[in-house]
Amino acid sequence: MDAVDQKILAELQHDGRLTITELAAKIGLSVSPCHRRLRELERSGVIVGYRAIVDADAIGLSFQALVFVTMRQEDRDTLLGFEQAVALIPEVLQAQRLFGDPDYLLRVVTTDLAAYAQLEDETLAALPGVQRLNSTLVMKHIVNDRPLPTTHA
Repeated sequence: MDAVDQKILAELQHDGRLTITELAAKIGLSVSPCHRRLRELERSGVIVGYRAIVDADAIGLSFQALVFVTMRQEDRDTLLGFEQAVALIPEVLQAQRLFGDPDYLLRVVTTDLAAYAQLEDETLAALPGVQRLNSTLVMKHIVNDRPLPTTHA
């Protein structure tokens, strides 16, 4: 990936609705080569999709928790079962497997504390292999969904 590809990625992370003409103008290319580069970034999997960024508060999802999950056992089948089940829960915005203890970190969004308590009691605690859940409530977002750096040392 060269500097032009990095510029394309930076611009699209800032505004994914740019037309190919606008994108080409911003990065200093003509439309055809810009379009070829964009299609190659998509084809190769560097760009995996496009989406709208929705304000959670505006749609009533103002409660967030970080949930640390410790597994009872860590055999392959249990972990795969847990991961497949977590992937089906719409309130789980992110799920990450960690080295060490705890085993997983989940970022969960709900309408309020009562909805979160119900989700934890009825859904999260019932996931395959879960031994313990430890929740931390999000008080304030300092950095939220920042674009990835396209240039790095």
